[in-house]
Amino acid sequence: MVEYKKGYFARSLAGHDKGNLYIIIEGTKETGMDDTVYVCDGRCKTVDHLKKKKTKHIQVIHFTDPKIASLIENGQPVRNEDIKYAIKTYNKKD
Repeated sequence: MVEYKKGYFARSLAGHDKGNLYIIIEGTKETGMDDTVYVCDGRCKTVDHLKKKKTKHIQVIHFTDPKIASLIENGQPVRNEDIKYAIKTYNKKD
């Protein structure tokens, strides 16, 4: 069983955004639905306008940026700048 936790990275597998990297903002437990999550990339899909994706259309990467994880853990708001920076640093390490 794949877990869709807040803060995990996810890559889009289908749709016009195929291949894009996102961070899960609301997982399946938070939405109350088992087949959708809300993701954000900080640029096109911001924290204020999340993208709803079906779980079968994303590949979860079991990796969390430490700063994003601490913000989520402490209940602080996650900013678009934090998400953009986390995605940028993740792409550099590949």
